[in-house]
Amino acid sequence: MTLQGWILILVFTGILLALTKPVGVWLHALYEGRRTPLHVVLGPVEAGFYTLAGIDPKAEQSWRRYAIHMLMFNVVLMLFTFAVLRCQAFLPWNGQGLAAPSENLAANTAISFTTNTNWQSYAGESTMSNLSQMLGLTIHNFLSAATGIALAFALFRGFARRQMRTIGNFWADATRITLYLLLPLCVVYTVFLIASGVPQTLAATVDVHTIEGVKQTLAIGPVASQEAIKMLGTNGGGFFNANSAHPFENPTALTNFVQMLSIFVIGFGLTWCFGKAVGNTRQGWAILAAMSFLFLLGVAVSYWQEAAGNPVLHNLGVAGANMEGKEVRFGAAASALFSVVTTAASCGAVNAMHDSFTALGGMIPLFNMQLGEVVVGGVGAGIYGFLLFAILAVFVAGLMVGRTPEYVGKKIESREVKLAVLAIAVLPLVILGFTALSCVLQQGLAGPLNKGPHGFGEILYAFTSAVANNGSAFAGLTANTPYYNGLLGIAMWVGRFFTIVPMLAIAGSLAAKKYTPESAGSFPTTGPLWVGLLVGIILILGGLTFLPGLALGPIADHLAMIRGQLF
Repeated sequence: MTLQGWILILVFTGILLALTKPVGVWLHALYEGRRTPLHVVLGPVEAGFYTLAGIDPKAEQSWRRYAIHMLMFNVVLMLFTFAVLRCQAFLPWNGQGLAAPSENLAANTAISFTTNTNWQSYAGESTMSNLSQMLGLTIHNFLSAATGIALAFALFRGFARRQMRTIGNFWADATRITLYLLLPLCVVYTVFLIASGVPQTLAATVDVHTIEGVKQTLAIGPVASQEAIKMLGTNGGGFFNANSAHPFENPTALTNFVQMLSIFVIGFGLTWCFGKAVGNTRQGWAILAAMSFLFLLGVAVSYWQEAAGNPVLHNLGVAGANMEGKEVRFGAAASALFSVVTTAASCGAVNAMHDSFTALGGMIPLFNMQLGEVVVGGVGAGIYGFLLFAILAVFVAGLMVGRTPEYVGKKIESREVKLAVLAIAVLPLVILGFTALSCVLQQGLAGPLNKGPHGFGEILYAFTSAVANNGSAFAGLTANTPYYNGLLGIAMWVGRFFTIVPMLAIAGSLAAKKYTPESAGSFPTTGPLWVGLLVGIILILGGLTFLPGLALGPIADHLAMIRGQLF
């Protein structure tokens, strides 16, 4: 490890903390439906959309109605994307004449982008036309991100409202988030990326000549616009197969730094927005403190392992950090930081190949996802997932002090605890169940490139990434088969929506409750003790649930490595 590496990590964290309140203030304005400076230009667009769609933005919805409208919206989007991909060969802007993806790959991709997972069982530049990238995939990057933030707003209202039966209007929330947050940010971000050298064109290819005089045909397209929302919306799906390790997606150290910031910035801002929504910004800072502690802990371990390198190579006279699968222009520090950022959020973009990390360096991204993508999480999904753990934490605290647990003025009773457990249990049940199935079936065992613990880790990582709606991969797994496309598609859908529905039920239940003022017997939920309890609950649940799987995969892989054995 180097001083420069730690300076990078600390500067990154400091800038994020400085941006938290400004971003949170803007998000809170959207949460409340207040006017912003952008309403002068975009207000008529918003009003026109409501008129065209026949929507009354002031008509509030119960949690059930909110959930039904959200699910219908996402099902229609999924079917639309499937149709676009299957008709790709007959649609315009297909300069390379690419054939349509197979039915199972198109279905997997449609589910993937609908659920904000952006798992890619294909190489983008040789599989998807420019139209498919823009109309089929990039549109989901906006709308799946807007859906996640809208759902966070719904849960915030559950905590903030008193004796009400409604939690907002899904259509109004999603529209405002798209128009006044995601679109403006992406316009500015796209211009920055174009100025940095990222392509933005409807041309499919360009011919170049190397220094040796060899002619090469390079794939290009509308990369910058997809890259911007891919990061801000914590989507992660790359225009190119190499994702943010590709120089056309991530050409410089500056773009790399800005991409990492953009993955986290909305998630950080949502913590402040939550605190403001419930009338106590210290609540939001407490959540952010717990998230930041887990994030920095993961960065420290990953950077330590990648900087230490591989002892087997050291014994062969190859000293230094582990640079296998990394871009030289980023190095070990920026690569390790990026890997933790992208898996602490539900982004899944990569600037290095996680399959080539050291065993424990690669375990941190895996464990981040197994915690439920709550360290910062995806836009919206991270904060509402974290609040599910907060409900369990106050329940445990209530048991210890012998009182009915309370959180931000709402009593947490058996209904909320049961729903929180139901939502949290989805992750381990599907991850471990599908991993076990794939380790005994011939179709599953045909996928991993490696044998032994690392091969097991490739399967475990794939289902962890799918259920956690992350989308990154230990790329040694051959996933473009009917078996993996089908099973991973189911995992992505369950991981997204089987968590959302119980969460919305909690929001509806909390909104109907009356406010309970804090008393001398209330457990404080803004200080170091509360932050420690939150971190402990998250680590214990994640650790106890997934430790056996980690022991069979990355930990066994690490022990073999230090004995000089490579699989």
